[in-house]
Amino acid sequence: EAEALDYFARIAKFGGVLPAMERGFQQREIAEAAARYQREIDTQERVIVGVNQFVIDETLKVPLLRVDEAGARHHLARLQRVRAERDNARVGATLRALRHAAQKQNENLMPYLLDAVNAYATLQEMMDVLRQEWGEYREEAII
Repeated sequence: EAEALDYFARIAKFGGVLPAMERGFQQREIAEAAARYQREIDTQERVIVGVNQFVIDETLKVPLLRVDEAGARHHLARLQRVRAERDNARVGATLRALRHAAQKQNENLMPYLLDAVNAYATLQEMMDVLRQEWGEYREEAII
């Protein structure tokens, strides 16, 4: 508990969670913890069966997944049928409502996403709306 409180105090010194994130604090902490964890594995301070102890030397052959062309065609045909039979005006309205909600600061998007799903909007269509509003997250490298 004391460690957690100390950690919260460190974040508070940045002015809160968001300023700490903007300065890379959490990302740096995660990177350092990952490096520490890997070092413990490499030095066998942390034992992981099958990784750094009791390792089997034989090569494991994993079969490649082959997508059945007929199955893929079947699913694409279903998608085309859904798009042709759905109420596209309703889909458009739900996607516009989702866009409007995404433009607000603290709006709960779940009801808008569910409305879009119930109108048979695709995941791609919903994510395109959010991507257009917010862009794509690009993690900055912390060195």
